[in-house]
Amino acid sequence: MPRERLRTYAWEVPVRLTHWISVLCIVSFTITGFYIADPYMHAVSSDQYIMGWMRFIHFVTGYVFLVTFLVRLYWGFVGNRYASWRVWIPLTGRQWKDLWAAASFYLFISKTPPYSVGHTALAGVTYFVVFLLFAFQIVSGFALYSVTHQGAIWTLLGGWLTGVMSFATIRMLHYLVMYVLLTFTVVHVYVGWYLNLKERNGLMGSIFDGYKFVSGKEWE
Repeated sequence: MPRERLRTYAWEVPVRLTHWISVLCIVSFTITGFYIADPYMHAVSSDQYIMGWMRFIHFVTGYVFLVTFLVRLYWGFVGNRYASWRVWIPLTGRQWKDLWAAASFYLFISKTPPYSVGHTALAGVTYFVVFLLFAFQIVSGFALYSVTHQGAIWTLLGGWLTGVMSFATIRMLHYLVMYVLLTFTVVHVYVGWYLNLKERNGLMGSIFDGYKFVSGKEWE
């Protein structure tokens, strides 16, 4: 007999808002970043300022992304249990068991999908790594920006990194991490749709309205 599914509020407004702003930022970073690294459009008159606009949009997006990142970190301490930083790091035996169960499903060892109201332990660890990559992109981006902007704020945000590694290395890593994040984005969307079909819990819709449909397996 099928279980009754309950409509459960999982993702609060700050979580959904920072998620979609981050998506828009990644799109903006990708378009402008590719151009800055290897211009794919060329000006046909002296009135055009393509590189200048691309850099300006890239830098403004950087400020937006920084604020979004800080808001999401803050909400990891004041939000509900599904937004908590505790889901990012497996601290309990149950989380490690959940991590293995999820990994077994994705490795085709188990046919049981990883039921969870919020993030599974595996998803939590994955997002923790992604947040670290976000942090590196922010610091390395402001490190590159600090070359032409002197001051304590630029040194604090990323300028200090130029004392740890060369400018060329920072630029290369900043560029390569972009590919890692783009790969994650593709996998993230695919896994989301796949689990949405397997679990039939409204996973994809939940990032819009915050609600998932759960059967009770999530608490067993």
